[in-house]
Amino acid sequence: MEFDAVVLAGGGSTRFGGVDKALLVLDGTSLLDRVLKATILARSTVVVGPERAVCREVGWTREEPAGGGPVAGIAAGLAVGQAPVVVLLSCDLPWITAQEVGGLVESIGELDGFGLLDTGGREQWLAAAYRRTALVAALERVGDPQNQSVRRLFRGLELGWSAPSRAGDDVDSWADLDD
Repeated sequence: MEFDAVVLAGGGSTRFGGVDKALLVLDGTSLLDRVLKATILARSTVVVGPERAVCREVGWTREEPAGGGPVAGIAAGLAVGQAPVVVLLSCDLPWITAQEVGGLVESIGELDGFGLLDTGGREQWLAAAYRRTALVAALERVGDPQNQSVRRLFRGLELGWSAPSRAGDDVDSWADLDD
């Protein structure tokens, strides 16, 4: 099944003292490039955030105004591409691979979306594949996406989840990079 990828990379990285989390390097590769490599099979890939040097050609967009939060970023990214499935990823998923991304897309079935659980069993809404129509409808229900809750956006969608895995682990602190 064809899919587009939307990578959220516009956050303020406040827990990292303002350091651009997308450009943090793990084993010689930035966190953003790791996610972009995992989405290599996407029909189109758009990064929501400021333009940076990356490992492959991608599209770029920003929410207006910038700094409106992840739901505003999702809305901006969703305006790019047309595939029936959208893989939505935050830029801080250093252990996700193209194989896991393909598994997300294949696992949707009749659901609105299918996502990863991190090793602690938490649902990672920003590490999931969604039907484009379900995301569009969810955004319409939310209204103005500025500073809206991600939890609120996905409320009411029929979602499936993987078994807990490292692929769903994100980087929220310096300690997470040491694992």
